[in-house]
Amino acid sequence: MIRFGIIGTNSITKLMIEAGQYVTDFELKAVYSRTEAKAKQFAKEYGADLTFTSVEEMAQCEEVDAIYIASPNSFHAEQAITVMKHGKHVLCEKPMASNQREAARMVDAAKENNVLLMEAVKSTLMPAFASIQEHLHKIGKVRRYVGNFCKYSSRYDAYREGTVLNAFNPAFSNGSLMDLGVYGVYPMVVLFGNPRSLKANGVPLASGVDGQGSILAKYEGMEAVVTHSKTNHSYAPSEIQGEEGVMIIPNISEPKHVEIRFNNGTAEILANQGELPPMYYELQEFIALAKEGKTQSAVNSHENTLITAQILQEARRQMGISYPADQN
Repeated sequence: MIRFGIIGTNSITKLMIEAGQYVTDFELKAVYSRTEAKAKQFAKEYGADLTFTSVEEMAQCEEVDAIYIASPNSFHAEQAITVMKHGKHVLCEKPMASNQREAARMVDAAKENNVLLMEAVKSTLMPAFASIQEHLHKIGKVRRYVGNFCKYSSRYDAYREGTVLNAFNPAFSNGSLMDLGVYGVYPMVVLFGNPRSLKANGVPLASGVDGQGSILAKYEGMEAVVTHSKTNHSYAPSEIQGEEGVMIIPNISEPKHVEIRFNNGTAEILANQGELPPMYYELQEFIALAKEGKTQSAVNSHENTLITAQILQEARRQMGISYPADQN
């Protein structure tokens, strides 16, 4: 069994634990929270034996093998580095860090301590994404990638009424690009690598984060367009457009149903997701790597994480969005 400690007692953590029930060798062992009462309540609800109010103490616990980090983005780097120094593997929610410098520090810490570090981007480890990679050649020379993820935030109602919650607070390295835009950027990097150049636009909010925006990235012979928003919905699919056809991806954050429509009028269904939770696949990958003694994923690799962090940072620079974490 890989015995997990968790940092972050929010809805995404609950989804990870629920996915873990389908994964062989997953065990929830410990819960960290800033308050003892919340840690104990969460541990009781999900069957964890141990609770902590100190990250350092959980990192020292010999009954914990790996830590899942789902705290606010600005806490990821310091928490991950702390636990990796004590030999714990780390599965860290996306985006892995506030900026490229923090991401590089995390990767260096993983290498120095010979532990597994993986960014928890679920989409690129789902079966449908593997189908995209396997069948991409069928659409001929790729000319455009479109990654679209726009979802009206449930916390935006409070923002409009004058209450700035974490999701719209720059102190936590949040905003549309970091929370949603990364779902379009990360698959782009896995499929096509580092772009030659990029241009970014965004709509800053008064709180200091972006409410929505777009990235236009240049590759050899093609372009990539990433659109994101937390202030409005979009129901448009993502696409990969080639000279022989187009690959249609209805939900880039959780790709399940993928279809190719060819220029000759025919179509091919590539994938239809089964009943397993979307986070099952990233957890399965992480546990398999940990048991094999690997220090990174071949898909959600350190290189792909660092390139993504660089793109997000440059896009924010062009939008004029800066976080307190950027000044440290």
